[in-house]
Amino acid sequence: MVLNTVRDADLKGKRVLIRVDFNVPVKDGKVTDPTRILAALPTINYILEQGASLVVMCHFGRPKGEKKPEYSLSVVRDEFEKLLGRKVTLAPDVIGDEVKAIVDKMVPGDVVLLENVRFYKEEEKNDPEFAKKLAELGDVYVNDAFGTAHRAHASTEGVAHYLPAYAGFLIEKEVKYMAPLLENPEKPFVAIIGGSKVSSKITVLESLVRTCDTIVIGGGMAYTFLKVQGHKIGKSLVEDDYLDVAKSFLASAESKGVKVILPVDHVCAAEFAENASPVAVDGVDIPDDLMGMDIGAKTASLIVDAVKKAKSVVWNGPMGVFEFAAFAKGTETVAKALADSDCISVVGGGDSVAAINKFGLADKISHVSTGGGASLEFLEGKTLPGIAALEKKN
Repeated sequence: MVLNTVRDADLKGKRVLIRVDFNVPVKDGKVTDPTRILAALPTINYILEQGASLVVMCHFGRPKGEKKPEYSLSVVRDEFEKLLGRKVTLAPDVIGDEVKAIVDKMVPGDVVLLENVRFYKEEEKNDPEFAKKLAELGDVYVNDAFGTAHRAHASTEGVAHYLPAYAGFLIEKEVKYMAPLLENPEKPFVAIIGGSKVSSKITVLESLVRTCDTIVIGGGMAYTFLKVQGHKIGKSLVEDDYLDVAKSFLASAESKGVKVILPVDHVCAAEFAENASPVAVDGVDIPDDLMGMDIGAKTASLIVDAVKKAKSVVWNGPMGVFEFAAFAKGTETVAKALADSDCISVVGGGDSVAAINKFGLADKISHVSTGGGASLEFLEGKTLPGIAALEKKN
């Protein structure tokens, strides 16, 4: 997969229309985590250094196609302006004569942030007329919003039909690290897949089994696989309607010579609660009155050994209920093993990224993906419309 990147574009004197992901958490009128804004700054600064002006598009929250004041980008603008270190003008709308007048007066170095693109139903419908009106605000289009690249929206895919389209540095990095995992990973390649449900991860498992040497299955979804193998899982989470799917996957992995690591011991509790007392279960079978809440020490050791031997590792989904301190050890052990390894490590998915950040290890991972749903769909081998629009055509 070869992308047209912002480096390929002649930007001097141009007005660049950029799609970013500034959908950041806000509390009491303040941005509480500016990670997504900071992630876009390298691309934004590069564009401005080339002598361009910049029209910025993004969404915030879920206003569902209505202009709701609580979803205005004014708070985001304040944080963006502070981090960028230059004036950012917030347009009063997304399209229309007033916006056009502001944009037409721009000179190189100016930055205008459009209001929330999801104030218009046409955005998520990828309405061609709406996309065309957006495109009229720029000479060149740059997409650096990997988190929304799996959506065919007007600002992520539609605009690319009307302007020369390029990838920003963030999307370029995502593709650089993710694409080889599907196409030609450095071996041995280990995938660590966790989370609560088989239903949400089975497609990614079926995709990764084609290139992996070892697949680790942890989190709540592991108990469905253990039940298939005839083990007792107590009161643990299980998806009975996915037992046949789990059985089929295990058979497929075996036929391909892919090793599957499932929990061999557990940290359990009598109930799903933050203050529940942890009970160590030294074996695969879980007593009837307990539920699995985390992997045990033996399982964690198996995963650490697999990571130590790996050249490439992808991790998507926690090993247990890591948001409860008593059941975070398994996820923390995996995070530290990745941080200590010299393999190519890619972490994707909201919970895994949250875990890496919680344990302060993000700077020791090769690549921490910015897109939860997008990274999962990428690993599933799906075409992401926002990425496809940026590919070089032969």
